[in-house]
Amino acid sequence: MLDNIDLDIPAGKVTAIVGASGSGKTTLIKLMLGFYQPVSGEVAVNGTALSRYSPGKWRRQCGVVMQEGFIFSDSIANNISAVDEKPNRDQLEKAVTTANIKEYIESLPLNYETKIGSDGHGLSSGQKQRLLMARAVYKDPDYLFFDEATNSLDAENERQIMKNLEQFFQGRTVVVVAHRLSTVKNADQIIVLNKGKIVERGNHKSLVNAQGAYYELIKNQLELGN
Repeated sequence: MLDNIDLDIPAGKVTAIVGASGSGKTTLIKLMLGFYQPVSGEVAVNGTALSRYSPGKWRRQCGVVMQEGFIFSDSIANNISAVDEKPNRDQLEKAVTTANIKEYIESLPLNYETKIGSDGHGLSSGQKQRLLMARAVYKDPDYLFFDEATNSLDAENERQIMKNLEQFFQGRTVVVVAHRLSTVKNADQIIVLNKGKIVERGNHKSLVNAQGAYYELIKNQLELGN
């Protein structure tokens, strides 16, 4: 349950949302995507209420990787290029490189034509997450929403993907929900939620210096770095 949230997401910047489990992070993301309607108040995009957009039109502008994304029973290429009837090869290459899954796909006998089962049967959880990330990148959206998009990845894969994504994020409006310090520390804005309320906001340096809720969170859960 969110309580009296007043929040601006700056265009063309990265906003990270952090907080303990149950603090409302995923609910906030789903409100922004229009999956839920606010009980009071409104969500607005560029000053226009989200309720005035058709859901299809809004979501076509958004690349989304949720904790439980859907994988189709189809080829790898068609799963990544779900928005196109026929995959664009250049976009496909860029997407799989960014998501650090190119080497794995090209090691398979049928490469991009490899069929995968419904809901990712045959893929590890990390491979599934990287496939969903590749789909979001392929879409080339104006807005990106990542909800714990790297939580099934090992540290090396996560480091490489975040490095790749930093370039892809340029000029896009990005909202990232994450527990790992490595995923949030370079965000332009960090929002700290606790029991549905915003308790702090700022960037990594300012919030660490404040030694408040964010500092305690990363000290206990995210391992505070230098």
